[in-house]
Amino acid sequence: MSRPEPHIDVRPITEADIPDWTRALNTGFLRPPTVEDTEVADRASYIVPSRTLGAFDAGRCVATFRSFAQELTAVGGAGVPADAISNVTVTPTHRRRGLLTRMMAHDLTAAKDRGDVVATLIAAEYPIYGRYGFGAATSTAQWTIDVPRAGLDPRWAGPEDGGRIDIVDGADVRKSGPELYERVRRAQPGAVDRDERWWQVATGALCLDRSAWTDPFFAVYRSAGGQVQGLVSYQADDHWGDAKQPLNTATVKWLDAATPAAERALWRYLCSIDWITTVKTGRRAPDDLLPHFLPDPRAARITTLADWLWVRILDVVRALEARTYGGRGTLVIEVVDGSGPAGGRYRLEAAEDGASCTPTTAGADLTLDVADLATLWLGDESAVRLAALGRVREERAGAALSADALLRTSRRPWCPDVF
Repeated sequence: MSRPEPHIDVRPITEADIPDWTRALNTGFLRPPTVEDTEVADRASYIVPSRTLGAFDAGRCVATFRSFAQELTAVGGAGVPADAISNVTVTPTHRRRGLLTRMMAHDLTAAKDRGDVVATLIAAEYPIYGRYGFGAATSTAQWTIDVPRAGLDPRWAGPEDGGRIDIVDGADVRKSGPELYERVRRAQPGAVDRDERWWQVATGALCLDRSAWTDPFFAVYRSAGGQVQGLVSYQADDHWGDAKQPLNTATVKWLDAATPAAERALWRYLCSIDWITTVKTGRRAPDDLLPHFLPDPRAARITTLADWLWVRILDVVRALEARTYGGRGTLVIEVVDGSGPAGGRYRLEAAEDGASCTPTTAGADLTLDVADLATLWLGDESAVRLAALGRVREERAGAALSADALLRTSRRPWCPDVF
């Protein structure tokens, strides 16, 4: 006869719980469980206890979950309030007990009550979050550039458009980076906002373990008129071949560009640095222009192509009204969401100058799960493709093709950041 499972309390943490919560977080992420005072103080400076959950078994934290306010760029540039989810762990001794399900239900209910339109996360493992209504809404790609093969002119001395590139320091980046990134993300569906802490961490102004930090290089592209239109952060290794030949690699940490000219100039700069024979791009959009900036696009080899930002629709009406559309049309969709907040039937009336979405009792054109709605919302996926996979059901012949005409975007959505 099995013993009854002891009660495990799932609740928001208090300030006094932060050390134990941090230990459980480190354990779940397979990091050393020892918790330093500096780490506790740092977490206390930015987490919101009411949005930071723990599961406690006999007073010991055995699962963690945190959310925070975020703004996500929809198709067309509007920002929608999002519930960003991070720091999700369950201690190995307490798996398969429904702890994540309880924490997720608590958080999504609060997010809906707050008025968040969507929830977002970066999934470490693919199978976990679909059962909570999340769908993979953007992808990410990484390229490795073989610089000698690229066919670039080694005599390049700077941008040909009258702009210029300069090396700057972290303080310069903290001054010009936030304004530049705001311009970039407003034009990039799937991008999320960055707070002051992001810029402090990215430039080394905030660093808990200085011994583990290596200062990156920062380069800025300014247009002929002097406006900052691009920034890149990168590091370089120190590798030499057998014949004392430098074979160094530049690894991009992030690159923000507001114009194709800025983007082209910064990649050209990275490929022109003496001793650099390989450039690793870091996370980029899956349809990035980079390979075609090179005379030989095959010199840029894809080394990673994977799902990235996952989205959970909480408010179908506001989500569909927030974005723009590629044409004019009407679509009635049946959204299946179990006991979640997004289920129902909705009529989308789309036009180039805006859209309206209302609950309806009219017959549906398409039926789909809320997770699949998320994959379509940012324009990256095809309803025709999902129908072929059996994930979307056409209730009216040709409805999936009509949905693609409205929902798909000319450039793919992309989230540059991890959180």
